[in-house]
Amino acid sequence: MEGFREANMKEINAVDFEKEVLSGDKVVLDFYSTECPPCEALAPKFEAMAELYGEKIKFLKIFRQGNRELATELGVSSSPTLLFFDNGQQILDTISGGIKKSEIVDRLDKMLTAEEVKAIKANQKTTISEYDIAILGGGPAGLTAGIYLGQAKIKTVLIDPALPGGYMGITHQVSNYPGFEQPQPGFMLAHYMSEQAKHTGIDFKVAVDITSVDLSKKEIVIDELETIRAKKIIIATGTTPNTMNAPGEKDYKGKGISYCATCDAKYFVNKEVTVIGGGNSAVEEALFITKFASKVTMIHQFAKLTANQTAIEHLQANDKITVMYEHEPRNFEKRGNTMITTIEDLKTKELKELESDGVFVFIGFKANVSVLGDTLPEMDNWGYIKTNADMQTNLPNVYAVGDIISKKYRQITTAVADGTIAAMTISKEL
Repeated sequence: MEGFREANMKEINAVDFEKEVLSGDKVVLDFYSTECPPCEALAPKFEAMAELYGEKIKFLKIFRQGNRELATELGVSSSPTLLFFDNGQQILDTISGGIKKSEIVDRLDKMLTAEEVKAIKANQKTTISEYDIAILGGGPAGLTAGIYLGQAKIKTVLIDPALPGGYMGITHQVSNYPGFEQPQPGFMLAHYMSEQAKHTGIDFKVAVDITSVDLSKKEIVIDELETIRAKKIIIATGTTPNTMNAPGEKDYKGKGISYCATCDAKYFVNKEVTVIGGGNSAVEEALFITKFASKVTMIHQFAKLTANQTAIEHLQANDKITVMYEHEPRNFEKRGNTMITTIEDLKTKELKELESDGVFVFIGFKANVSVLGDTLPEMDNWGYIKTNADMQTNLPNVYAVGDIISKKYRQITTAVADGTIAAMTISKEL
């Protein structure tokens, strides 16, 4: 990352650490990586915070892959990771992964006096933006809807709390998307789709915090400051990985437990890794991790893997992977640099400890409906939104597309189809 526009933000390396970080200033330090969608999502937020807080707090970035020794010394094991310093001492808690703007603001405010915070907030201004269509979510369904609406010259904005691409953007490779002879990295498909959508002229509001959504009024507030009003809303918020809620899981997220192989597998070269899960995503990501790790142990609650047969055959042919069937994790802890996963044998009820250098969790997904406010569309028994054949929900002028809707198959191709149908329906209505 070069050429930062803000005078209050610059890049350092390990040799600058003592001078720039331990010199006594108030500092926030971002350890970032390349080919890391959460890092890219954080970048504009970090820049915006530097604009607001830069006179009181120094904003620094450091390339994690080029400064591994320092990262290890500071306990940084995931990208991005933000560390906070005051008077040469690390303060507050470390945050990493999919970092929200509100999480950063909360910590920056704690570094300043109430009067300083009040003065900074006074410089923020509220705005109102009017659109025909607001697309809430930038995965393949939302991007496809944007492409069609943009080509129809309908004033459209796409809003996403991360970078466009959704879960596709952090999938290491996609082998079944039509039009590509060879498997494609998920982030490249996301890039192609988002660039195509941008070329149609739609507006992008990405890497933002969604403050509130009112589907009745068709209003979306982002970053607490901008209200977006639209005639129609397309919900394309997708799904997020499930967590186990096991003791220690939250404590070691980004510090030994990861949910993104694309982001973090590269840091486990010649190391041993534990993978939780047995479905398609778990098997595919475990295979990807073996490109780096020396050994992968999978923990699966059932007697057989639930992935498709082709994926299973590839796994069985990989001698780096061992599967422990009918086991479940019960606790996570860290001893030195070693992750300890306590697992239960579901047949004998015996508890045993499994040591590894890191843990990856891939146990399915849940619909992202919590962001949608108090007025929700009708949903099925599993929490997915019901739509008709035109992708309309039971709420007037509210559509839903992609993985968040109630349907049999959730694939990139079916998401693209949903986005196409919703956009064409809306284009005819407008």
